[in-house]
Amino acid sequence: VQLQASGGGSVQAGGSLRLSCAASGRSFSNYFVGWFRQAPGKEREFVATISWSVGSTLYADSVKGRFTISRDNAKNTVSLQMNSLKPEDTAVYYCAARQGLSTLGSLYAYWGQGTHVTVSR
Repeated sequence: VQLQASGGGSVQAGGSLRLSCAASGRSFSNYFVGWFRQAPGKEREFVATISWSVGSTLYADSVKGRFTISRDNAKNTVSLQMNSLKPEDTAVYYCAARQGLSTLGSLYAYWGQGTHVTVSR
């Protein structure tokens, strides 16, 4: 399984970014794809996850209402639309995949490389 994250960048507070995670290497029908982030000096934290097969989603409270996770089965991609960005959203964002729902990064078997998101005041 290969995951390729992209779409990071720098934006001012209140702005938007869209991250993408391209998945390849196997069928993902039983998988959940999640986004995690790690800010400098902080532990990695869960952001959102989506069921590849039925599209059910789960969000961290800190991003609920601002971020939207979605998937495009035909393109094998999962996207994270981030609106109303805040400086505290600044972090390296990672996509990851596992079979079954979880918010624990340690339970995700497959990881993409990180993509940097910087939100300035």
